[in-house]
This record gives sequence, C-alpha cells and structure tokens, in this order.
Amino acid sequence: MSERRLSELAQKLVRPTGIAGNDFAKINRAAVKAGIRYDLWQQGFLYLMFARRADGRYACGDGGVVLSSGRQIGKTFTVYSALFILACARPVKVIWTAHHTRTSDETFRDLCDMAHNRLLARYVANIRRANGQQEIRFTNGSVIMFGARENGFGRGLHSADVEVFDESQILTAKALDNLLPVLNTSPDPLVVFLGNPPKPGDQSEVFEEKRATALAGRAQGMTYVELAADPDCDLDDRDQWAKANPSYPQRTPESAILRMRSLMAEDSFRREALGIWDETSVHTAIDPMQWAQTATDTPDTDGLVGYALDMAPDRSSLAIGGAIRHPDGSAHIELKRFENTRTEGSAWAVDWIAQRWPRTASVVIDSQSPAMSLLSDLKARHVRVTVTNAADMGRACGRVLDMLRDGTLSHLPDDMQPALGMAVAGATTRNIGNSGAIGWNKLGTDTDISPLVACTLALYGTTITKRDPNRKQKVMA
Repeated sequence: MSERRLSELAQKLVRPTGIAGNDFAKINRAAVKAGIRYDLWQQGFLYLMFARRADGRYACGDGGVVLSSGRQIGKTFTVYSALFILACARPVKVIWTAHHTRTSDETFRDLCDMAHNRLLARYVANIRRANGQQEIRFTNGSVIMFGARENGFGRGLHSADVEVFDESQILTAKALDNLLPVLNTSPDPLVVFLGNPPKPGDQSEVFEEKRATALAGRAQGMTYVELAADPDCDLDDRDQWAKANPSYPQRTPESAILRMRSLMAEDSFRREALGIWDETSVHTAIDPMQWAQTATDTPDTDGLVGYALDMAPDRSSLAIGGAIRHPDGSAHIELKRFENTRTEGSAWAVDWIAQRWPRTASVVIDSQSPAMSLLSDLKARHVRVTVTNAADMGRACGRVLDMLRDGTLSHLPDDMQPALGMAVAGATTRNIGNSGAIGWNKLGTDTDISPLVACTLALYGTTITKRDPNRKQKVMA
C-alpha cells in the first residue's frame, strides 16, 4: 500500500490561514540526520504545527494545534520527537501534561531514550527523574517538563513557550484555565492538544469544543486534524483500518488491531481503534418553542415526588432536580437547589434530601456523575438511592423530549429558575449506543447542564419507583 499524505488520510482537516513560512524544514533535516524518518502524514501535520505567519508568529498560536485519532498511530512520538529537536536547536520551554501519571511517565521515558541518540545526546545537559519533577534540560537553556494533571501538575509554574495536552479527551476547562496562563509571558506561544475520541463519562468539554469550533468553520488560527475511518464503515474492513491508522500494517501489526477488535465492545473499538467520534447533534436538544409553551407558574403539586442529584464534570456545581408525577401520567419538573460547591460544599445536599426522604418516592444519581461521591452519605442517612446507567439515561432523556412534545410535562418559567433555562438553551444531544438512544450534552465549555440532567433523572425516578409514601404532598413551591 503506497504512503498517503495527510490531506488524503484525514477525515477532517482544518488549516490555519496566512501561512508565510515554516520551521519544519530545519527540524526535519535534523531528524533525518538523527535517524528519524517521518511518514508523509506526520510531515504534513508537523508542517502545519510549525507554520508561521508573515509577522513571524506561529500560524496556530491563537487557536492551537489539535489532533484526534485512535490509539497506536504514533501521534505522541510525532510531536515529542519534533519538540525535542526544536529544544536542541534553540532555547524553548516546553510543558508536557497527560491526564494519567502512567501516560506522562511513559512519554518521559521515551524522551529519555531520545536523549541517548548519538547525534542528540551532546545537546542534553541533565535529566531529572524525581516523581512530580521530571524534566530534561538542554545545554542551550531549553527544558521539557513532564507531569500528570490528575496530580495537579502545573500549579506554580510561571512561564512556558509550548504546552502539550496529551490525553485531551480528559481535559476540563478548569484544568486548561489553570495551565494556560503560564504562556502569557511567551512572545510566541504554541498549544497542542492530542487525544482520542472521548467515551461516555469522559470530562472532555475542551476537546469537544475544539472539534465543534473547527467543524463549524469558526476556527481562527487553528489546525484541526481528525484521523478516523468512515463513520458508517464495516468494522472489519482492513482498508478502513489503514485509513484510521497510517501505521498499519507496517508498525502496528494486524494482530494488535485484531486483539482490540475481539476484546472491545463495538462502540469502544470505533473510538479507540478507528478514531470515530460519537456524533452529537448540531442543534439544541430541546425545542425552544415547546419549552416556552409548557412553562407555568402555578404547577399541579399532587402526585409522586422524586429528586435527583447531578454535579458538573469539574465538580464546581451541584444541582438537585425535583419532579412530581401526576395520577393522569403528566408531570412537573423543577430545579430545587443549585449551588457553587467551591463556596457551599456538598454536605447541604445530603441534609436537604434526608429531610425530605420520608415523603419522597425516589432519589436518583447517574453512575457516571461526580455526584456519586454522595452515595455513601445518603445511604448512611437511610436514603434509598437509585443508580442509573447509560441505558437509563437514554430512556430518561427520551421521556423528557416525548412529554414536552405532547404537552404533558410542565416546568417553571425561566425567569424563576434561570439556571435550568440556561441548561436547556445550551444542551445538545449525544448518541448512546447504536439503538437511537440519546443523552444530554453541552454546546460549549461555559455551559452547565447539570440542572437539566438532575430534573431529567428526577422525572425518570418517579416513573420506575415502587415506593409510594401514600400521602398527598404539596412541596413544589
């Protein structure tokens, strides 16, 4: 099979505008001398990564460089080897972070091996291997620092020229906000995002927003590359394997992909091996007109009462949703409490639920929610919690959409509970499995959909519970 260029392989490719020069030619000449040969797709990617505008700054300096693919294609090697050579050539400070300590350690060990290359070793001054302080220092003053975001790496750092976010499919807006300011002192900063398509439950709002921005044509000063098989492909088609993984079959043998194919569920294989994203809708999930038409400030409070808890992925907020299912099958939902956990903590939620449990039909938390951390405390207060899974979430979201369409679900006006209104306005959908089920997703990193998730699960709980306090209730003020 002949080698293909990046433009021939990429499922999605967005280039920066205004390219007037490039640093890659020098890097590539040094790589060849050191015995490193980049494939055509790697050359194309690094050309875009190191492209420069007419003013001499990186063409991707504003929006960053983003590479999404399956595993074992060589994306990490492509970037770290080029940055190592760059560090040999001129003073530059690089920060390399991964979500997991194991991943960061593996990359550090690989770069330590490069430091022993017979042509590159003379540029290396010192290697520090202490946990949490791993770094390679160069004779010209360059440094490459390594650390894991799960351990809080990056706090206290003051400056950098290049930041690489490996495992970007697990990268929260909070983590990004903590690390990006260290680039402020650099006259020519560059940010690189490397990752695989996120799986359900990954805290992937940054990676998802980067992709959405690129595909919507709003990318300014960004390179976005997505290496993936066709979304509707035959999962056993070897040509599709080669399209998703340019290293197959020369460096990634067929046996390695077959092993993933036999051990992984189909959805996981699509993401991990073939780089295929779980597509989300490009429109808001809930019809604004249907939502407006079902608002009421005088809700019916007669029926089974249920509650649910949900947290934002970065644990910054906690929502309690409430629902009343009426005898005729209609229902009403409300956002009962919504607090900033940084200032209010989360213990209040356990007290709030426990006080109302004797008159409550159901309490729900989704198994993928950070609110699961409250499960043991609720159980200690004798609250019986229903823990839902992905299939339950699909049924719960579908029920909300069906009842809004049919006019059998009411809620308070948005001006009475703005957090829920904002969550509804900023919610899109994501596919759950291949059965057509959907879950809520968010349009951007600034959107918090936990109020909507909490209300959705509260309603679902009232439809599946067998508990009935058997008393008239009027608790929805």
